[in-house]
Amino acid sequence: MGEFRAGLGWDLHRLVEGRRLVLGGVQIPYEKGLAGHSDADIVAHAATDALLGAAGLGDIGEHFPPSDPQWKDTPSLVFLRRARELVEQHGFSVVHLDVVVILERPQILPYRERIRESLAVALGVDPASVSVKAKTAEGLGPVGEGLAAEAHAVATLRHR
Repeated sequence: MGEFRAGLGWDLHRLVEGRRLVLGGVQIPYEKGLAGHSDADIVAHAATDALLGAAGLGDIGEHFPPSDPQWKDTPSLVFLRRARELVEQHGFSVVHLDVVVILERPQILPYRERIRESLAVALGVDPASVSVKAKTAEGLGPVGEGLAAEAHAVATLRHR
């Protein structure tokens, strides 16, 4: 049956005016977006780190350093697809991805299914193998004050 592994990913970016808000590859209408070298998609970044961590392949910064101009404004699903390719090259397959997005506004419930489907396509899995949940920070800290957003992800891989 093969060995199972789990990996944890986390990301946080500032919310700023003049940027698009992209979560899990889905653009969400809002007056602010996430600041970063790429499109700053915290969901894709956390998921990428979760996959890489589960396979013992380092982290997103090693593979896609923000100091490298080739990654400027890159859609972060590119990183997630590449992480999937890397874990597959090392004999793993993606079993499940669980993501929690933490932000005060906007509500992502109307976009949750599109985010799940987008992540599932990037990972080559059925959308039923992807879970996306949203929470607020109850007004506490930078996320609660609407200054930032964060995401946590857990990926489960199976070694063939």
